[in-house]
Amino acid sequence: MPQNSATKIVKIKVRAALSRLIPHKYAIDASNLGDDGELAWTNLGFWKNTQSYREACRQLADHLAQAVNLNSKDHLLDLGCGQGASLLHWLQHYQPKSLSAVDLQTQCVHKIQNFIPEISQIFCGSFLNLKQFEFKQGFDVVLCIDAAYHSNLNSFLDSVTSVLNSKGRLGFHYLMRADSCQNMTALQEQKHRYLLKAADVVWEALPNEKMLRTTLEQQGFVDIQIEDLSEQVLLGFSQYIQNQQRQNQSRGLANFKIQMTAKLCQQLYQNGYVRYIQITAIKK
Repeated sequence: MPQNSATKIVKIKVRAALSRLIPHKYAIDASNLGDDGELAWTNLGFWKNTQSYREACRQLADHLAQAVNLNSKDHLLDLGCGQGASLLHWLQHYQPKSLSAVDLQTQCVHKIQNFIPEISQIFCGSFLNLKQFEFKQGFDVVLCIDAAYHSNLNSFLDSVTSVLNSKGRLGFHYLMRADSCQNMTALQEQKHRYLLKAADVVWEALPNEKMLRTTLEQQGFVDIQIEDLSEQVLLGFSQYIQNQQRQNQSRGLANFKIQMTAKLCQQLYQNGYVRYIQITAIKK
């Protein structure tokens, strides 16, 4: 075997071994959050009339699904499906005509393939390049729970429009600059730049509502609905984690990551310059 080929194979094996040992940057220890199930929920949750992590996660998923009127006639694509709890939820409660999914985490994809045989297709890779996957059909509904804001909005929409049917419905969560950002000092802006960078979000790329609507319209979307969920999501998650920490003083890197996320949510909510929003729209 030529030396170059042998070196390539060694590098691939090393990368595969490291990926098993080092968690993906978006990987979350769900058991530390409150879900120790095999196919666990890993979103920030919609905290209304509940102190159960699983219930809050289901409520965030349902709030999005109901806003796009997900039903049994739909070919559904779930982007950034994580450990698979949302996929199981769609199958049990909405019975879509077909269900496909995409996630970056190899371990999650393999686990889902083993535990959810009913899934039509699941691919491992970025949802910013959906053209790379050979889907069996276009989709009536594309949902992305609590993940799209890590991506540039135009890149996300470019990718989604390539697989969404005409009159198809899109639902996702994003972060948006509040109008009050116009009054920020340079120091406040720098603070938010660093805060968001820690969560893998680019401050400069965050749109305000007008920019958001314009971008969606330019990408061919109509009937754009924007709902502010900051209180139910950011404040709710931060309060839940604070309460949990009082009862359970766990340590370790996984717990530290969760605590930092909760503190970020609290800061964003209190400062009020960044809003957590749900967006739904229909492709022309």
